[in-house]
Amino acid sequence: MTIASTDADPIGIAEKLIACPSVTPATGEVFAVLEAMLKPLGFTVDRFVTGDAPDGPVENLLAWRTTGPGPHFAFAGHLDVVPPGNGWASDPFTPEVRGELLYGRGAVDMKGAIAAYVAALHGLPDDLPGTISLIVTGDEEGAAVHGTLALMDRMAAHGLRPDLCLVGEPTSSQRLGDVIKIGRRGSVNMWISVDGVQGHVAYPHLADNPIPRLIRILSAIDAILLDEGNDWFQASNIEITNLDVGNPTTNVIPAAAQARISIRFNNQHSGAELVDRITAIAAAEGGAVEAKISGEPFLTEPGMLSGLVAGAIREVTGLEAELSTTGGTSDARFLSRLCPVVEFGLNNATMHKLDEAVALDDLKDLTEIYRLVTVRALAG
Repeated sequence: MTIASTDADPIGIAEKLIACPSVTPATGEVFAVLEAMLKPLGFTVDRFVTGDAPDGPVENLLAWRTTGPGPHFAFAGHLDVVPPGNGWASDPFTPEVRGELLYGRGAVDMKGAIAAYVAALHGLPDDLPGTISLIVTGDEEGAAVHGTLALMDRMAAHGLRPDLCLVGEPTSSQRLGDVIKIGRRGSVNMWISVDGVQGHVAYPHLADNPIPRLIRILSAIDAILLDEGNDWFQASNIEITNLDVGNPTTNVIPAAAQARISIRFNNQHSGAELVDRITAIAAAEGGAVEAKISGEPFLTEPGMLSGLVAGAIREVTGLEAELSTTGGTSDARFLSRLCPVVEFGLNNATMHKLDEAVALDDLKDLTEIYRLVTVRALAG
C-alpha cells in the first residue's frame, strides 16, 4: 500500500519551487511552498531564520517523520540559487516547459532534486519503519555560514542524528546516474600582505619596496607540490588568484602589496596545516597571512550507502555509476561529521548557466531512484 496524492508529480513540484525567486541567501515564499508540501505527508516542519547581513538573514527548514523504530535516513539540499544573470530566453523564475525540458533557475541546482525527493515520498509504503528527515538550507550557494551548520545545531536540539544521508547535488555528468560523489576536496583561501615604505623611485634607499618580497613568497608557494593524489582524490593544487599593489603612478615605490591564493586539497591535508605552512613562508619575507577555511575534505568509503544508490541507479537507468570525488565543495562537507554521506542528483551541464534546464524524464527517473534508496535504507 502506498500514499496516494495528486501532488506527487515531480515536474509540477519543481515548477512551484522554481516560481519562487530565491537568490542566495534565500528566505520566505519558497520555504512556505515546501512546508505546505511536507505537512500533509505527516512531517513535522521547523523553519527558522538566522544570521545578519552581509551573509544573512538565511532561512532553513528541517522536517522529519518517524513511523516506528528503525534507521534514520536524511535527504539534504538547498533552495537558494545563484543570480540568474541577463540573456535568458524566458523569465528565469517563470518555469517553462519547451519540448522535453523544464527551464528555470534552480531546475538543476537544485530545486529539481528536491522536487524529485518530495515526489518520491508519495510513493513510499505507509508502514515503512524508521525516520526520514529533510535538511534544506537557503545558504549553500553563498557564504554557507548560517545554513547547514545551523541546521545541524537544530537537529541536535531536536535529538535527531541520521544514520545515512543523501545530498541531492547535481552530480551526473553526461547522463542521469553516471556519477555519484563519495567525497570532496577541502578549500581554503588566503590573503597575503607585505608592508613596505613608500618612496620615490629615484631614491630607493629611502624606501622599502614590498613587491620583490611578495614575488619571492609567491615563487616559493608556486614551487610547492602538495601531493600526487591518491586512490580516491586528484592531486591538491594551489592557485594564485589575485595580485594587487594599487599603485597608479610610475614614480612611486608602493607602501604595500597583496596577493590571494586558493588551495583545493585532498584528505592528505587539513586546512589548518596548510595555513601554517603558507604563513611560515610569508613570515620569512616579513609577510602576513589571513585565511578562511571553507571546508575540510571528506571521504565516504565505498560501502552500504554508495551501494544502495548505485543499485537504485542501475535498476532505473541501467548505468553503472562512477564513484567520484571531483568538483567543488558542497554542504556534504559539514554533514559528513554526522554520518556517512554521498551526493547524487541531476545532470549538471546547465547549472549556474543561462537557460538552466532539466529533462522531464530525468525528473521522473530521479524520483524513482530516490524512492528506492529511501525504502532500502530504512529497510536496513
